[in-house]
Amino acid sequence: MVEEGIKGLDVGILINNAGIGPPYPMFIHEVESEVLESILRVNMDAATWITRAVIPGMLQKKKGAIVNIGSAASMVLPALPLCTLYASTKAYLEMFSRCIGLEYEQHGIDVQCQVPLFVATKMLRGFNVASLFTPSPEMYSKASIRCIGYEHVCTPYWLHSVQWLLIQRLPDALLNWSTFKLFLKMRKRTMEQYKVSSVNH
Repeated sequence: MVEEGIKGLDVGILINNAGIGPPYPMFIHEVESEVLESILRVNMDAATWITRAVIPGMLQKKKGAIVNIGSAASMVLPALPLCTLYASTKAYLEMFSRCIGLEYEQHGIDVQCQVPLFVATKMLRGFNVASLFTPSPEMYSKASIRCIGYEHVCTPYWLHSVQWLLIQRLPDALLNWSTFKLFLKMRKRTMEQYKVSSVNH
């Protein structure tokens, strides 16, 4: 089906940017089945099938670029509780990119996984306003384009790299504790705002 959809298109650069997560930080048993399936389908299945569909054309031309947008959720922090599905599916994209990057680099196809930290989008409430360390989508896009064709895994926005460097200096136990606390607060605030009921934890 994907092959039919792109039939006749000359795809030189593919950017797999689609990504979704739960509406707010949630324990995995709270995620509705339909939402869970959508996250897996969009974050992993779509990128896999579309990538598979464009590679034959790139092989014929002996050139092309594939960029998968991963997330710091799967690399920078040791764990991301309450955002488990999002972090895990983004980890898949990072490994997927590394593997096919090695498979096809000898054929002139560059494969890259870009790993942003927070970008000011509507995906996660509380991080949707642009600031120094949270670039707007336009700012991030400019940095993203400049990095295509270089490292297999990279963090395009330079201040994200600074954040990553600082985070790596902290012990995992502290990061896990602070991340869990932060997302528990975000979960509670959202549930109160929208009067969501849940089992006590």
